[in-house]
Amino acid sequence: MVRYTATGKRKTAIARVILTPGDGKITVNKRPVDEYFGRPRLRTEVRMPLTTTGTESRFDVSANIMGGGVGGQAGALKHGIAKALLEADDSLRKELRVGGFLTRDSRKVERKKAGLKSARKKPQFSKR
Repeated sequence: MVRYTATGKRKTAIARVILTPGDGKITVNKRPVDEYFGRPRLRTEVRMPLTTTGTESRFDVSANIMGGGVGGQAGALKHGIAKALLEADDSLRKELRVGGFLTRDSRKVERKKAGLKSARKKPQFSKR
């Protein structure tokens, strides 16, 4: 049986994606994608690499996601699906690259620094 695997990342979320030939079912942590991601925007974001390349009904997607929140997990899954599609068919590279699916979105929450209230917010200045 043919399997294409890839790892997608976004913020602190990591998605291990397995692509197998099938009829287009997407399973996330052993649950259907519509059940796992409640917001319609996240569901469409996850399906974007498949719809852009026209391979929605050619592959089944099985993913194991850990870490982060729902938004970061959806981004990680999108990145992983795109990388797995590239492994399955190298001719899809141009479409995936133009759509921006192969670039890892590396924006993370900046850490809190010592002496500050948050990453950049300073304590209120008191003259006296």
